[in-house]
Amino acid sequence: MNLKKTVNVLVVDDSSVVRRAISDALRRDPEIEVVGTASDPYEARDKILELNPDVLTLDIEMPRMDGLTFMRVLQKHRPMPVVVVSSLTQAGSSIALDALEAGAVDVIAKPNSAWGIGDLGAQLCHRVKGAAAASLKGNFTMGAAHQPASLAGSTRFDPRQIILFGASTGGTEALKFVLNRLPDGLPGICIVQHIPPVFSKAFAERLNETCSFEVREASSGDEIRPGLALVAPGDYHMMLLWNNGKYRVVLNQGPPLHYTRPAVDMLFNSAAVCAGSHAVAALLTGMGSDGASGMKKLRTAGAKTLAQNEKTCVVYGMPHAAVELDAVDSILPLDEIPDALVRSVLTRNNHNSPEARNQKHLNCN
Repeated sequence: MNLKKTVNVLVVDDSSVVRRAISDALRRDPEIEVVGTASDPYEARDKILELNPDVLTLDIEMPRMDGLTFMRVLQKHRPMPVVVVSSLTQAGSSIALDALEAGAVDVIAKPNSAWGIGDLGAQLCHRVKGAAAASLKGNFTMGAAHQPASLAGSTRFDPRQIILFGASTGGTEALKFVLNRLPDGLPGICIVQHIPPVFSKAFAERLNETCSFEVREASSGDEIRPGLALVAPGDYHMMLLWNNGKYRVVLNQGPPLHYTRPAVDMLFNSAAVCAGSHAVAALLTGMGSDGASGMKKLRTAGAKTLAQNEKTCVVYGMPHAAVELDAVDSILPLDEIPDALVRSVLTRNNHNSPEARNQKHLNCN
């Protein structure tokens, strides 16, 4: 007998065609039940009271009240997991990120004439089930003013040093929290966040406005350098290549891994080969196990590995999978990760410095 709890979903969208498409896709998953639909926030309010759904899928552009306004009202008076379904436009992406800041758990691209819900069905079900497992209390907010962690003096890093991040459900806010507390001048940073196309560009641009270093969406062939963070574009895997004394980004559209493209494991696996002990990697909140096996390879190669703890995760899936694989050196609350990253980078820089290598050589004689 299957005793697994069914996830009850209310679908909110002003388009009857989209409501039907989303509902049909969700109903194909035996662990999901669509308990109702609504064409606007006012109808949704009544259906929430009547049906008590576990998860809401929410359109942004709707009549009478827009989805963002409804999202803010909902999280104030009746907090619940929300997956935003937004159009693949720059404006739609920006508003969807506003909704994530307001408390939405995840975001997915709205199906359109270019690519139907059939291509998004598995991804949609995965995101909805992830939202159902979310801890809304685990979602960190940025707070008011903050001071980034500091670097003592003009630290020079080994060119092979690199910082890696992987995240999924709840990750946009977790990454923003950490990155805004990191100083300029660190080794290059590579980020894989499970996020749709266009949304990743808007996400990188928003981070660039608040971080002390440059943040932008990656392009194939980009050089990874100190003072730069590159975000994997939605629908592209991102990997690293060490060539002629530099790291460069390689992008491809190989098959999705763990229901997603980009996948954290693709980045971590490549870094285990070309960065090894020079890497510091952090795995943040997210559903599933993406990044766990790659982090295990990184740790085996000598990298420093960190994972967000259960209490501060929106979904303690990916970090937990890494812990279960014995892939993690340190399990930390989100607010301790920025300083831990800086300390780890400085420690590895000292460990791998020419002076340290010479000392090791002398000690061996």
